[in-house]
Amino acid sequence: MSTSSPAVSPIRLMAQMLVLALVLLGVKFVAYFLTNSNAILTDALESIINFVTGGVALYSVYLAAKPKDQDHPYGHGKIEFLSSGLEGALITLAGVSIIIKSAYNLVYPHPIQKMDVGIFLTLATGAANYLAGRYLVKRGTDRHSLTIIANGKHLLSDAYSSAGLAIGLGCIYFTGLLWLDAVVAIIFGSFITYTGYGLVRNSISGVMDEADHHLMDRIITVLNQHRRENWIDLHNLRVIKYGSQLHIDCHLTLPWYFNLQESHKEVELLQEMITQEMGDVVELFVHLDPCLPPVSCRLCTKSDCHVREHAFVGRVEWTLANVSENQRHVL
Repeated sequence: MSTSSPAVSPIRLMAQMLVLALVLLGVKFVAYFLTNSNAILTDALESIINFVTGGVALYSVYLAAKPKDQDHPYGHGKIEFLSSGLEGALITLAGVSIIIKSAYNLVYPHPIQKMDVGIFLTLATGAANYLAGRYLVKRGTDRHSLTIIANGKHLLSDAYSSAGLAIGLGCIYFTGLLWLDAVVAIIFGSFITYTGYGLVRNSISGVMDEADHHLMDRIITVLNQHRRENWIDLHNLRVIKYGSQLHIDCHLTLPWYFNLQESHKEVELLQEMITQEMGDVVELFVHLDPCLPPVSCRLCTKSDCHVREHAFVGRVEWTLANVSENQRHVL
C-alpha cells in the first residue's frame, strides 16, 4: 500500500532533478567536444531536452500542488498532462533532428577522436540517469503523478540509450569504422522519437479522460477483497485523474431500510478502504441506490436480513466489465 507520506516533496524532488539535468548536460557536451562524435551529440542534445522539460515539470508540479479554488474546483492537476505532452513533443523534435543530422554525416562522415573518454563519460551519465529515473517512476507511481512518471521514464530511456550508445562507441573504437557513428546515432534518434510519441499519446489520453484499466483493476481488486455484506451491489464505477488526484464515483446498492446515518457510515467505510490502498489523493463520490426485492435478494449475501423476499442465488464478482456499466447486476 502507498499510504506513507514521501520524505521529499514533489516540488523539491523536481528541483533536484533539474540540477542533476544541468550537471549531466555539461558532462555530455564536454564528451562531445572531446570526441566530435555524432552519437555522443545525440545524447547531449537529449540532455538539453531533459533540462528544459525538467523546468517545465517543476512548474507543473508546483501548479498542480496548489489547492482548489473557485475557478478550479477540481484543482490544477490537469496541467500535468500538458506538461507531459510538451515534454513528449520536445523529445520527438530532438529525435527527428538527430536522425536528419546523422543521415547527413552518414553520407559526409567527419573524423572522431578520444573515444575511450567519450565511452566512460557516456556510461557515467547513463548510470546517473538510470538511478534517478527509477526513483522518479516509483515516486510518481506512488503519488499518481503523470509529470513525475513521464520525467522518470524519460531519464530511463536516456539511460538505456546511453548504454546502447556506449556499446556502439565501443564498436567504433575497436573497428575504426566511422560510418558506424552515424548509424548508431540514427538508431537511438529513432528510439528517442518513439519515446516522445509515447509521452504525447499518454498526455492526450489524460486530457481526454481515457479510462486507466490498470488503475481500475487495482481498485476493483481492493473492493472485492474487502467487500462488506451490506454492499449488495456496485456499478457505474468511474475514475478521473487530475494530476496526482483521483476522482472516483460509483453507484452503491444498500438495503432499502437503512436510515441516512447507517448509509453514511457505509460510504465512510468505503472511502476509508480505498484511501488505505490508494493514499490520501482520492476524492470519492457515491450515489446510493436502495435494493430492489426480490431482484437484489438473489445476489445479496446479507445474513441478518429480516425482509428477504427471495433466497440467495450467488454473489456477483465485481470485474472491470460489469462495474463499469451503468446498470444494476442481476442473476
